[in-house]
Amino acid sequence: MNSSPIVRLEHVQKTYIQGKIEVHAINDVSLDIQAGDFAALCGPSGSGKTSLLNLIGGLDVPSAGKVWVDGVDLASLSRSELSEVRKNRIGFVFQAYNLIPVMTAYENAAFVLDLQDVEEKEKHQRVMDTLKAVGLQGLEQRRPDEMSGGQQQRVAIARAIVTRPAIVLADEPTANVDSETAKSLLNMMANLNKQQGITFLFSTHDQHVMDKARRIIQVHDGRIESDSAKSDSAVS
Repeated sequence: MNSSPIVRLEHVQKTYIQGKIEVHAINDVSLDIQAGDFAALCGPSGSGKTSLLNLIGGLDVPSAGKVWVDGVDLASLSRSELSEVRKNRIGFVFQAYNLIPVMTAYENAAFVLDLQDVEEKEKHQRVMDTLKAVGLQGLEQRRPDEMSGGQQQRVAIARAIVTRPAIVLADEPTANVDSETAKSLLNMMANLNKQQGITFLFSTHDQHVMDKARRIIQVHDGRIESDSAKSDSAVS
């Protein structure tokens, strides 16, 4: 096994105080995500899978334990340094797409590259290549309200991968699309994983995602209940 995983969690806990009650959203979780994984955190609502994704993405901080992303200890970073890690090393895909409505598909995909001050010629090439890779060639100038839900999620995926992040975190990415669109999106992400080596970690309770994932991490009551890899022949 690779001794330098893309993500490492060691004895991570996340506790919230609700009134006088302590709620343990994450309870002593240790986990490695390797480069090239196509993995899914699975479990019912309230199981802790989204909380885990938020900790890995630096959107939340653990109450105890350590989180490393691409070799960086997130707890050691200042707020601005953490923002730089999120900008440069982590791609995010959300179930609600989170596109900027006044921007075109091209502009949404280019948004983080603009924040990174990528040179214009390189930015244009990377955005056009990425939109083509996600099946949006010819739709570059459409705004979100001119696109279907599946197309909007493809823009969101393009935005997440165009920066060439160490890992893409996808929180319920198929929740707002129909089953056929979900299958199409998952096939596309699986191809990006195989052809470009992009590491994906999903949070999901969608059977389509679980069927497509090559690694299933079952989460229950804030703990990892099981962690199993599937053979290629077992992947739908």
